[in-house]
Amino acid sequence: MSDINIRVTGKAGRITLTRGKALNALSYDMCMAIDAALRQWASDDAVNLVVIDAEGEKAFCAGGDIAELYDTGTAGDYAYGRKFWSDEYRLNALIFEYPKPVVSFLQGFTMGGGVGIGCHGTHRVVGDSSQISMPEVGIGLIPDVGGSLMLTLAPGRLGEYLGTTAARMKAADAIYAGFADFYIPESFWPVLINGLQKDGDPAILQVASQKPPAGTLGLQQAEIDRYFAGETLSDILTVLKAEPSDFAEKALKTMGRNAPLSMACTVELLHRLRDSNLSIRKALEHEYRFTYRAMDKGDFLEGIRAQIIDKDRQPKWQYAEQDVPASAVSQMLMPLGADALVFEEE
Repeated sequence: MSDINIRVTGKAGRITLTRGKALNALSYDMCMAIDAALRQWASDDAVNLVVIDAEGEKAFCAGGDIAELYDTGTAGDYAYGRKFWSDEYRLNALIFEYPKPVVSFLQGFTMGGGVGIGCHGTHRVVGDSSQISMPEVGIGLIPDVGGSLMLTLAPGRLGEYLGTTAARMKAADAIYAGFADFYIPESFWPVLINGLQKDGDPAILQVASQKPPAGTLGLQQAEIDRYFAGETLSDILTVLKAEPSDFAEKALKTMGRNAPLSMACTVELLHRLRDSNLSIRKALEHEYRFTYRAMDKGDFLEGIRAQIIDKDRQPKWQYAEQDVPASAVSQMLMPLGADALVFEEE
């Protein structure tokens, strides 16, 4: 497949995304190729570890390829999107639970679906160009591909902040928030990959790791915890408006562009996961409740239209006044019964 290069080199299973001109956007076929390779290598004694990287300087992977989701969804066919998401989520769980080390090199943009491929492994490497984010609320989705798990585990109320504002994290902040492990200058990456292929041992990453340039999230943690502690989106917005600051003003401006229903469901989802026996499968199963309904009951198709298709950046969101009723949130996150996401071993 021209969009992805899968091979075994030395002791490493190699997966390289090769759609650099498309910011390595992840198609359904690419997901399934990765899935098949990982399942094969899991029991292959010649493969000691897996290395996932991407061509091009701009992006590791800027998200899922959503054009086909839009085309099928606007035609009233929701089955394709549901199959895409369910199979992609099973791949995310496979990476998270993989029995061998999975090393990812995350240059440039790692967003949405790219986080699902690049941020669930055991050794996640970032450099100076790295920018990681979960921007789904900007297109009428919620942080998915297991992103809700990492947001739930992030310090304090960082998850609510990152999930509702889609803020981008450079190296230090990505490590602080739990989306990455090692900062290593990108000029070293080819040598490291050669070493991983030769020795099959990820310990060299620890040796090469350096202290990243200073981030901002740690310094903002107290403000984030104060502003984003509310039980609901409305509570958070109320505090942001009642206690003006540069931080609050910027957050409100950013959140004003995002889908209110998606932000409200993001806050509720993180709270539910935080109050439960957390696992990658539980996070994905809850995310799928939303994405299963995202086309017919959510704002996903309108978000894609405004951002990607017409590019007018003027989405007509539901609950545009940002007052989202609890019943609407409950409807999007209700259990799916017979349609619930399942994993093969269940």
